[in-house]
Amino acid sequence: MPNRKNDHKHARSIARPGVRGRIWIDGPEGTFIGWGRVSLLDEIRKHGSITKAAKSMKMAYRHAWDLVDSMNQQSKKPFVEVVAGGKGGGGARVTEEGEKAIRLFHQFADDFRVFLEREQKKLRLLQ
Repeated sequence: MPNRKNDHKHARSIARPGVRGRIWIDGPEGTFIGWGRVSLLDEIRKHGSITKAAKSMKMAYRHAWDLVDSMNQQSKKPFVEVVAGGKGGGGARVTEEGEKAIRLFHQFADDFRVFLEREQKKLRLLQ
C-alpha cells in the first residue's frame, strides 16, 4: 500500500517530465477537503485535540480551527466534534462522518493516481 500521507508532498518536491496533478474537492465555500485537511483530520484522530494536531503540523491553532469549522459547515454532519475544556480538559474527535470522508478521499486519490499513471503511459507513446 502506498504511503498516502506523503504522496502529495513527494509530487511537489521532485521535478520530472510527465503528467502530474493535485486533487481537492470544492464545496459552496471553496475548498471542502484536500490533502492538507485530510492530514489535519488524521492528526486530530491521533492526538484527540485540535491544538495538538495543529502543533504537530506546525500550523497556527486559528488556521486549524478555521479549516475544521469550514469542513463542519460544508458537510451534512460534522467531521470533528469538540469537547469544551474544564476539569478534565477539552478535546476533539473525528466523527464517523469524518472517518468516512477520509476513506472516500483516499479512495478518490488512489483512483486519481491510477488515472495519472495511465495518462503517463499515453505520453510515453509520443516520445
